[in-house]
Amino acid sequence: MPTASAPTSTSKKRKAASTSAPAAATAISFATPAIADKLARIGITREADLILHLPLRYEDETRIANIRDALPGIPGQFEVEVQSCDVMYRPRRQLVVKCTEPASGEDVVLRFLNFYMSQVKQLSAGKRLRIFGEVKPGFFGAELVHPRYKLVGEATPVPDALTPVYPATAGLGQYQLRSLIERALKRADLNGSLADTLPPEVLKPLRLSAFAASVKTLHHPPPDAVLIQLAERTHPAWTRLKFDELLAQQIAMRIAHNTRRDKKAPVLKPGKSLQQKLLKSLPFALTKAQHRALAEIANDLAQPHPMQRLLQGDVGSGKTIVAALAALQAIENGYQVALMAPTEILAEQHFTKIAKLLEPLGITVAWLTGSQKKKERAASVEAVESGAAQLAIGTHALFQDDVTFKKLGLAIIDEQHRFGVGQRLALRQKAKVEAHQLMMSATPIPRTLAMSYFADLDVSVIDELPPGRTPIVTKLVADARRDEVLGRVRAACSEGAQAYWVCPLIEESEKLQLQTALQTFEQVQADFPDLKVGLVHGRLKPSEKAAVMHAFQSGEVQLLVATTVIEVGVDVPNASLMVIENAERMALAQLHQLRGRVGRGAAKSTCILMYQGPLSETARARLKVIFENTDGFEIARADLQLRGPGEFLGARQSGLPMLRFADIDKDAALVEAARDVAARLIGENSPAVGAHLDRWLGGRTHFLKA
Repeated sequence: MPTASAPTSTSKKRKAASTSAPAAATAISFATPAIADKLARIGITREADLILHLPLRYEDETRIANIRDALPGIPGQFEVEVQSCDVMYRPRRQLVVKCTEPASGEDVVLRFLNFYMSQVKQLSAGKRLRIFGEVKPGFFGAELVHPRYKLVGEATPVPDALTPVYPATAGLGQYQLRSLIERALKRADLNGSLADTLPPEVLKPLRLSAFAASVKTLHHPPPDAVLIQLAERTHPAWTRLKFDELLAQQIAMRIAHNTRRDKKAPVLKPGKSLQQKLLKSLPFALTKAQHRALAEIANDLAQPHPMQRLLQGDVGSGKTIVAALAALQAIENGYQVALMAPTEILAEQHFTKIAKLLEPLGITVAWLTGSQKKKERAASVEAVESGAAQLAIGTHALFQDDVTFKKLGLAIIDEQHRFGVGQRLALRQKAKVEAHQLMMSATPIPRTLAMSYFADLDVSVIDELPPGRTPIVTKLVADARRDEVLGRVRAACSEGAQAYWVCPLIEESEKLQLQTALQTFEQVQADFPDLKVGLVHGRLKPSEKAAVMHAFQSGEVQLLVATTVIEVGVDVPNASLMVIENAERMALAQLHQLRGRVGRGAAKSTCILMYQGPLSETARARLKVIFENTDGFEIARADLQLRGPGEFLGARQSGLPMLRFADIDKDAALVEAARDVAARLIGENSPAVGAHLDRWLGGRTHFLKA
């Protein structure tokens, strides 16, 4: 499908489209406060939410099977007559109900390990039951443990649709959920709220079924429905619901993008003087991809509306220098810049590198972090407030209440997915007028994910590495060969190189039984008394971490034992060997980021991934991908498939409902179609925009401000 272009409707039209939603769908008037509270736990606060609370799976209660035909592991529905019902006490207290199947004369036992005494009377001899569960061989022959059952008569009809099984929560069972959903569906039928939000000219070309019919089919599939299509969500009814969900997301993100373009921001015209001086001082030339990204950023900064751009690139692609050049454009226009990083290690790396580049140009760079001494912090805060510091670099300390910028024009957020919505908004709100925002990520974002969750951003990609980078050799080694690995580390350090040894935990965990940083540190100190070994982990004081990292960067420490705090930002060109413990436990993006800490100099670099067997299928798949690929975009695509968007995105979309029904990898074509339709509906100022957003989001779009 063709790529949608940005809508060209006027500001007035866009505002109309974004506010044309009908009144929000009513709260659940027929739910008691206690039930409403339980529903809210699973995200249901309106009757529309009940209707869109779709089944996880289905059970077939439309036919009654014979016990002798039951297949192992497959639950079925059977009809039996109770012969006796007794409480037994050996080997443990349990309710044993002996039954006979009238149709075949087969005997079967129902066993309840948890029961109420009222069930003894309820399940008395002569009662006819319809039971649902898995038949297993037991001491007395065929038996079902804790089957679902109901009392029936000889002529009680079976349901005419498959029985839905819904996502539930404690204190809210399937029976109650079904009852509530049924009531919501009946009320929606009567008040017309199942009417289509989308016009026929949208539905017809995409061959989408009607909304009402699709919802009813998913809640009550007919007995002849293709179960595999329902299970794999390829049924036409699922296609319609997935498209609608994606469309709501696309509309909301595009409106957020357009709303930001209606705001005023300082016009930061490209200034050549400072940028040219910095470029001349560099010992290398920018790559074509860096020049392209810089041009896109420069153009955005020169616009009268706030930039909202994501700069993404693989490990070592040179995002920091592009950010520094963008900062110079703001500074040359008389504005301040804030650069925020998620960890002190990364923030300090940026401060050290950027201050070294910019201070010779006469630019004052302030350093702000939570661990600063009171006097040092006060001096930094004063420099930022007075405007003496044109650039402030730090952690979340940058947006604390006592920090005031004199004239903030650009906020740069590194590893932006590690910050929540509130944190990013707090930094941008430090500006007296709307500030431009540049977000950076070293985790390449697959195209479908960018189209879906980053549809509100403009994206620049640095898709090439600087020339001269030595490819990193990746090796997979079983933990049983630890002695060989230790020998490899000793040899590398003895020859003048430096090495990392990365562990996933700080201290002993009986549950996971993983090698820990503390244990490894003690072991290598004992094994290598002639080597200087450092230790860095998240529980060290920032000053202690900084001291160890400085010693490693200066070459004083030869081997650095660390947790994943060194995942991003650490740049030591002489470090050419990395060992990662328990690599099978880590996500692909994390492994790729860690591996990127080596290979930053001219020496041949190696990353050894040590694993403990036996490997699960997922762990084996992860290690295969990281072993075979060095391309961050390919690794990111595989990571998305293995983990799903929720984990992949981290905190970026805090407050944004993750997609419940659509799969952005499998449903890539639907993502593109939804993007096209969203652009068209907003451009036409269609009333469908408001109605559709109300049905799917119900006004929950505050997260789009970040």
